[in-house]
Amino acid sequence: MDVTNLHKLVSVHGTPSLFLSQSRLRESYRALAYALPGVELFYAVKSNAQPEIIDILKQEGSSFDICTNGEIDIVKQCGVGADKCLHTHPIKRDSDIRYALDFGVSLFVVDNEFELPKFLPYKERAKLLIRMSVQNPTCMVNLSHKFGCAPTQTFSLIEKAHGMGLCVAGISFHAGSQNENPLKYIEALDFCRDICRKAALSGIVLSIIDIGGGFPINYLNPVLPIQRFCQPINEYLERYFTNYRIIAEPGRVLSGPCMVLAARVMGKSLRSGVWWYYLDEGLYGSFSGKVFDHADYPLLLPRSGETFNSVIAGPTCDSIDVLYENIALPQLEIGDVILFDSMGAYTTASATTFNGFPKAKIIVIE
Repeated sequence: MDVTNLHKLVSVHGTPSLFLSQSRLRESYRALAYALPGVELFYAVKSNAQPEIIDILKQEGSSFDICTNGEIDIVKQCGVGADKCLHTHPIKRDSDIRYALDFGVSLFVVDNEFELPKFLPYKERAKLLIRMSVQNPTCMVNLSHKFGCAPTQTFSLIEKAHGMGLCVAGISFHAGSQNENPLKYIEALDFCRDICRKAALSGIVLSIIDIGGGFPINYLNPVLPIQRFCQPINEYLERYFTNYRIIAEPGRVLSGPCMVLAARVMGKSLRSGVWWYYLDEGLYGSFSGKVFDHADYPLLLPRSGETFNSVIAGPTCDSIDVLYENIALPQLEIGDVILFDSMGAYTTASATTFNGFPKAKIIVIE
């Protein structure tokens, strides 16, 4: 995004504002689709459920990964058909299953034996993906900590579901959010190969492999370009899974780069020799991603020059609302605007209005 143009937009819209770039979103989708040819992309709505994002991705041909009744309502309002949706929450109430089925969703994810009986009343309408865990302590968020059955137990769960008369369509996994190691997908696909062989020998036909999301983006440190990152995954899929329907659930890699936050210095103080700068956006707002998503965002300062030990804090009266400590900054002035890049994923999605501060405005540009 053009910095000069963003500052002009700030003068019109004020702060805090999140600027949503349509061109960045389209570029991210097209880059991933090019990097994973033949893989169906189901955008993870939970990363950012902004209707404008849903609309743009729908135009690009994306499908959608939904987890809740509320997310079903969002995609429905955007004109997305149920045939373009996959329900990925492994734990569901009966009312959740019925709500999704009534919308027209037919593909669901489960990860343990206690979920299977919930689908018996709907076994003629629902198909299941069994979610396998992929332990990855080096990624930013290990999504197998809470969900997924162990690879050594996945076939047994498939066998149990099949024996109950349920339709098991395939296997899903998630290699971890902001996963910078593509070999984790290969590790998971190795397990999938073995499970698929066992299933075939038992007369169970599996047709879908869901490789999840987790594709990384640039924050403070650069990551591999998406085509290079996906190359080993592609080669493995082409070698061993040409007869399967392959789907993925990208979230951050699409929504993350498409938003830039503009926040303003609303106050400053010198405390024990350290400069404190108080912004009009904080941890309870768009920077909630620092708490829940463990992300740090690149910042663009309006000034340069000699730097001093500084702290950037949010606007609320809560002392936890501190964004960056022990950071070297030039002296900033009240009214200065700081830009933060790559703030589209797990930011506004988990923002609150704590202490009476409104959420950042979202401005669609380009």
